[in-house]
This record gives sequence, C-alpha cells and structure tokens, in this order.
Amino acid sequence: MAQKIHFIPLESDPSIFTGLIHALGVRRLEFQDVLSLELADLVPTGSLALPGPIYALILVFPVTETYEAELAAAKSRAHLEGTQYAGRGPEEPVIWFQQTIHNACGLYAILHAASNLEPEFIDPESPLGDLLGACIDFDPTGRAAALEASATIAAAHLQAATQGATPVPNAEDEVNFHYVCFVKSPLNGHLYEMDGDRNGPVDHDASLEGDRDLLSGGLKLVKSYLQNGNPQYQLMALVPRCDN
Repeated sequence: MAQKIHFIPLESDPSIFTGLIHALGVRRLEFQDVLSLELADLVPTGSLALPGPIYALILVFPVTETYEAELAAAKSRAHLEGTQYAGRGPEEPVIWFQQTIHNACGLYAILHAASNLEPEFIDPESPLGDLLGACIDFDPTGRAAALEASATIAAAHLQAATQGATPVPNAEDEVNFHYVCFVKSPLNGHLYEMDGDRNGPVDHDASLEGDRDLLSGGLKLVKSYLQNGNPQYQLMALVPRCDN
C-alpha cells in the first residue's frame, strides 16, 4: 500500500516512548531499557532485573533488503490467495493496526502495546480511549483510516518525535530501522508478534511450544530477529512505573 502520510520517526529512547504512551492515555506504566537478552539476568533475582509484570516488549532493529523483500512477498501472496487478515471486534485475541503512515513504526509499536492492555490502564477519555472506542469494530482498513484521521494522536506523536538527542530527520526520509512489538493476549494468553507491516498479528504459541511468559517467550522471539548477531538493536519493556 502506498503511504501518503509521513511522520517524523521516533528516537528509540524509553523516556520518549513513556512520554508518548502517557500522552495517549496509558496510566501507571513506563518503558525501560532491557539490558540483557539472558533470562537469568532479567528475572527478579537477576543483576539486571526488570520490575514486573512485563506488559509488552518493543524491539528496534536494522532492516535489510532481504527482510523487506520477504515482507512484501508475504503480503503479495496473501493478497493473491485472499488470506489477508480481516480481524475486527473485541472478540479478537489481540488488537492490530495495519501500518499506512510512513516512518510511524514506533507509533504502531506503542499502539500495539497499549491497545492490548487491560482497560484499567487506559483512560477512556484519552486519545487512545477515543481511538479504540471508535474503531474496535472496524476491519484493518477502517482502523488504519481512523488512525490517519486522529489529529490528537498525530499531535502527540509530533511532540515526541521532535525530542531526543539526535537531529530530527525529515518525515519523508527513509529510515533503516524498524520497530516491532510483542504482547500477551488478554483473551487467550498467547504471545503475539505485532508489526503493522505484516499481514496481521502473528500467533507464536505453537513455535514457542506453549511458553506464554512474556519475558522468557518474548526473549526467544527477540533472539530470532537477531540470529545474525547484529548488535545494532534496542529492546524496551513496558513495566509498572517505579513510583507506583
């Protein structure tokens, strides 16, 4: 799908992601860097322990031509076979957004993390609450259009995207890094890979052989992205705020 709307890409900084998720309407949670990919380091007794529970993981990694070609081929195949994801309604295991805004993969990762939280964490009268209330029954095309039309979400994203330590790029620039999100379904407990560039959410319950712990199972999924050993990645976790 040709992307006609362009956003300034987000810098991969937990404080920026936390500020944006709060501006969208999420309460009592924050993003923190995950400083190891080894489970023993991150469990409560580990030297790099994270506050728990973990509600989502967001990975940013460098994309390659091979990766982009595989995504394009999979979407083309789904179109030809008529197997495009068409999930809608609150009965779906997870809420997924198709990415139609250029350079906004960080926003989509945040939306996937936030939209699949329990309602207690979301202010119903916030930009996110308004978006979910309006589009929960829409198919992916309708949800994409609703997000494109949200001036409040666009404004919150712009404020976040113009922060950070690096020079602010142009919205039309090509960026060689991509964000994906991993969440646990509040309905069936499965772990899902959430990427707006794919053909819908990816249920990894079978590949994880029933590991439904977002920390241990999520780390396995993250490592599958980094099999070539490329050190250019960053991993963030959505966790309870330290001042709760």
